[in-house]
Amino acid sequence: MCFSIGWCIDLCVFCMCVLQTDYYYQYTECDSTGSRWRVAIPINPSSCSNLPPPIRGTDCSFSCPAGKFLEMTTQQCTPCVAGSYSLGSGLRFDQWDAIPAGFTSLASFLDPGMQPFSSWTPQGVYLESNRDECTVSLVYAVHLEKQGSVSFTYQYPDNNIFFEFYVQNEQCQEMAQADDQKWIKVTNNGQWDSHTVNLKSGTNILYWRTTGILVGGKVVKPVLLKNIQIEGVAYTSECFPCRPGWFSSAPGSSSCQPCASNTFSIKGASSCTTCPEHYYSHEGWAECKVRPPCSEKDYFQIHTACDSEGKTQVLYRWVEPKICVENITGAVELPVTGQRDNDSTCLPCPPGTHSNGTYVCTKCPAGTEPVLGYEYKWWNVLPSNMKTSCFNVGNSKCDDMNGWEVAGDHIRSGAGSSDNDYLILSLHVPGFKVPASLSGMTGSEFGSITFVFETICTGDCELYFMMDVNRKSTTVVESWEGSKGKQSYSHSMTRNDSVSYTWAFQKTNHALDVRHYVSDMVKLYSISVTNVLDGVASSCRACALVPQNSQQAGSSCVPCPAGFYIDRDTNRCQECPPNTHLAGRHTYGQDACVACGPGSISNKEHSRCYSDCSFSHTENNRTLTFDLSSLSTPASLTIGPSFTSKGTKYFHLFNISLCGHEGATRGAVCTDNVTDVSSKDDQSDLAQFVNSVDSFICQSTIIPKYGRGFRMAISSQSISLADAFIGATVDSVLDGVNAKLELFPENVKDVPDINFFYRSMQATASCDQGRSSVITVRCNPKKSERGELSVPSSCPAGTCDGCTFHFLWESASACPHCAEDDYHRIDGACKGGVQETLFLWNEPKLCTKGVSLPPRSSSPCEVIALWLKVGVGGGAFVAVLLISLTCFFWKKNKRLEYKYSRLVMSANKECDLPAADSCALAEGEEPDDDVVYTQKPSLLGKLRAIANKGGESCESVQLNSSQCDRWVLG
Repeated sequence: MCFSIGWCIDLCVFCMCVLQTDYYYQYTECDSTGSRWRVAIPINPSSCSNLPPPIRGTDCSFSCPAGKFLEMTTQQCTPCVAGSYSLGSGLRFDQWDAIPAGFTSLASFLDPGMQPFSSWTPQGVYLESNRDECTVSLVYAVHLEKQGSVSFTYQYPDNNIFFEFYVQNEQCQEMAQADDQKWIKVTNNGQWDSHTVNLKSGTNILYWRTTGILVGGKVVKPVLLKNIQIEGVAYTSECFPCRPGWFSSAPGSSSCQPCASNTFSIKGASSCTTCPEHYYSHEGWAECKVRPPCSEKDYFQIHTACDSEGKTQVLYRWVEPKICVENITGAVELPVTGQRDNDSTCLPCPPGTHSNGTYVCTKCPAGTEPVLGYEYKWWNVLPSNMKTSCFNVGNSKCDDMNGWEVAGDHIRSGAGSSDNDYLILSLHVPGFKVPASLSGMTGSEFGSITFVFETICTGDCELYFMMDVNRKSTTVVESWEGSKGKQSYSHSMTRNDSVSYTWAFQKTNHALDVRHYVSDMVKLYSISVTNVLDGVASSCRACALVPQNSQQAGSSCVPCPAGFYIDRDTNRCQECPPNTHLAGRHTYGQDACVACGPGSISNKEHSRCYSDCSFSHTENNRTLTFDLSSLSTPASLTIGPSFTSKGTKYFHLFNISLCGHEGATRGAVCTDNVTDVSSKDDQSDLAQFVNSVDSFICQSTIIPKYGRGFRMAISSQSISLADAFIGATVDSVLDGVNAKLELFPENVKDVPDINFFYRSMQATASCDQGRSSVITVRCNPKKSERGELSVPSSCPAGTCDGCTFHFLWESASACPHCAEDDYHRIDGACKGGVQETLFLWNEPKLCTKGVSLPPRSSSPCEVIALWLKVGVGGGAFVAVLLISLTCFFWKKNKRLEYKYSRLVMSANKECDLPAADSCALAEGEEPDDDVVYTQKPSLLGKLRAIANKGGESCESVQLNSSQCDRWVLG
């Protein structure tokens, strides 16, 4: 007790601490000898003096056993009182009403505009991680005086969250850890797993870090943590009280127990109190609530197991734990038990026999074999190879309840103990065996599962279909949210391993104290699994018989070689015709051999069709031959970057194998590395991992390592886009798949595009007919031989509808082989009696390989070319002809002119002659008179006569005239 004077309250030198409640004890740091001192620390440093003197403390390695604490006054280990617990040299955190002192939640990579900030959130009995793509770390620092460990219980159901645990020292340097200690393994939905890491003495900073991968826009399931326990603390100086709803009845307890249903407790309780009448509580509750009146939501219907007579009975049961009251106003009563109904036998048929459930088991006829598998259509009793369970992260009472109930023509999810329970139904398949009649099929499918289901929901329910191969890790195959009408879903098994199929149904992912979705359920009407190793038969299938020429000929079935079908007439094995493949799920009849599409051939086993990377096309009486071998090796195309709503950068990676490896494999492989990182150090056998995809075209989502603190880039969500090759053609549509060439720039060249069509028959929730892909190969001489891949600019993810993917591959190798039509000849000038001949490609050159240009050649020639000779000769002939014609017409003109001049001259003579009617001839008129020369005139005389008209010298000319018989010019 401190005494002080009001006006001198700060003079603590006069104060004395006489009560132990005014101070507490604490040890100093250990020195180099491993010793320490116990000192008293005042609660209010400015108010007390005369503290107990320091004394030597216990050894630094001293610790108390579980259930006790170190009482600092006596420095002795003292048992914890009832209602509390202690771990001795350890710490335990199992109460998550709030984040305990010492823990810090740090978020990074946040969009400043997004609220609220991402963090780890306490949920009462567990701690929940973020659900977005932010990186959030839960941090706790602890100082260990000796080597110790940290262990925690976790639930990690969704590999769309990246979850890791690592340790740093006080210099923030990451301590060496094996991969299996740092990278946390995925758990099944609703199941908890534990993880333990050894710690060194000294300061250890523990990090639980999560990062969501929300590329698909789907909300991920968070990581859950509970029961964090740290060993290696030298001592604990106090006991921890039990949380409300829990108790410890005896002193010296190392843990607390939850209160049973219909009881409650307060914090630090040593026992639980029973709820008052008409009140109830669930396990671990801190208070009781009023019981509501019973309604139809509080009971459900089941069928009893078949009795010796093959009959079953309808029963009604209350949902457990029962919280409703029957004998109050408005309550309903439990319906009475129904009568026993006749049903078919409930036992499987013996080997070699079959039954569809409506008749007794019958032996298969000769030449047939039973179709082995699992087929469940009547649900009167849960099959022995199926199990049902219930999981809840915050309510262990669900563990003892059935998650599903049989209901005659279907099996449906049960009521559970709360609306956020995981209702689990699992089916174990020991392996697959391809029957003798299907042995000729060498495809990748060993079996398949098909189920018909329906979800009826009023809330945010979700159904998960998962599979676990060889009990290594569970992978979500498909999921459905909300109400879904009755539909069928199929999934192929491509590995001959044991597998467990699981259906998990959750009515809501929010923990609610009051139940709102009791009537929400999923119904499974039928489940069919083919080619099961220890399956039973509902029908028989024709099989191949031993050849007649064999010494073992008979009616027993024999397997056909790969690529052979069963002839309908002889029931013998016959090889499929060339370029056909065994399609579907039967080999009976030649129609089982389906012709390969255009531009494709079948492999030797007739298991699949593929392209040999060659193609030919005839157009306008010209055949174009293409050699695409340069494009045969797998290629990659990275699209992006893209960003989520909070800024996470990601890329789409496509691995493409245009032709496949000659039909042996498809060629393109995509692998996830988000989960089971530690088991993937050995990359020698990718087929052993469930999330490794082998396909003609596959897609992965890549998140780069920089900026996120990852040691490597994350590859996730690997899917197959092309399991089968349909064919290659210049047409834009093949087998219902449209290339949609308008998505790409128009091809302006004379060489047509080649469209490669592919299909993946694996149905999804959004693509009920599976996915399809088209690779358009285009000739582009400006590109390299490997060329360049691209996607439509209007569909940057490669698809416009999520189901059909389009790619353009431009390459010089996509041009046809060169032919003689692709070049032309040029003859040079004749120089020195020699003429050179050249050959040049037509521009633009749209061909490759094929024929080569003929070499340059020389040939003898004359100086004056033949055409020049012919030209000169022709010109000379034309010139002579023109001169001759000119002379002819000139001479004729002179005759006419001579006649005219004589007529004019005769008019001046005294000869009494009648006047001429005309002095000349009309145009076109031929002269009637003949001119007769009495003597041959000379050229000089003619000229003189013309020049001297009327002269003395004249010529005698005879004229025939009707006016005078003759006139003579003398």
